[in-house]
Amino acid sequence: MRKLNLLFMVIVGVLFSAVTVLAQAPAVADHAADSSAGLKAIAAGVGFAIAVVGGAIGQSRIGAAACEGAARNPGAAAKIQTMMILGLALIESLVLFALLVVFAKV
Repeated sequence: MRKLNLLFMVIVGVLFSAVTVLAQAPAVADHAADSSAGLKAIAAGVGFAIAVVGGAIGQSRIGAAACEGAARNPGAAAKIQTMMILGLALIESLVLFALLVVFAKV
């Protein structure tokens, strides 16, 4: 658990350091604007990667829980599968929204 907390704090630190890229004044010289665009792309890529990893972890946990639930109660497997597919669709839609935000901001 301690390693997970440390990993979370490192990720938050990286995200907070990326926020300063977006705080730059728009009336800066052209060469600074070019480097800012590159840093924005890197920050967007890192943010999207975090969203994808979170979505993948969530989907794997839903799949494992559905398999365990169906193994414990085979009679409810159809209802469990329906709820699992709904949960997977909602998680995937959040990842797709993160992708839209990346393309809108970069």
